[in-house]
Amino acid sequence: MIRHLSNTEISRKGRMLYEQDLRQRVETEENVGKIIVFDVGTGSFEIDIDGIQANKLLRERFPDADPYNLFAMRIGYNAVFAIGSTLTRTAPK
Repeated sequence: MIRHLSNTEISRKGRMLYEQDLRQRVETEENVGKIIVFDVGTGSFEIDIDGIQANKLLRERFPDADPYNLFAMRIGYNAVFAIGSTLTRTAPK
């Protein structure tokens, strides 16, 4: 039986994985502003300008990825979307 993580745990693990492993690999000038969708259990990821497309590509390439344990971020920014405010660019590492 597959264990689905809580939203809190997905967020915690996703941010930690991004900061410790993925950020240095994907935060390039050509990727800044794109969406990365990744599996918090395996670290498998896809990047696209569109988050839905990134999710679709990830699930096509890794059909065993648990769709309930996926996490998305806008590369180089503090949030994926902004409602009523602006996105803040994070400092490059």
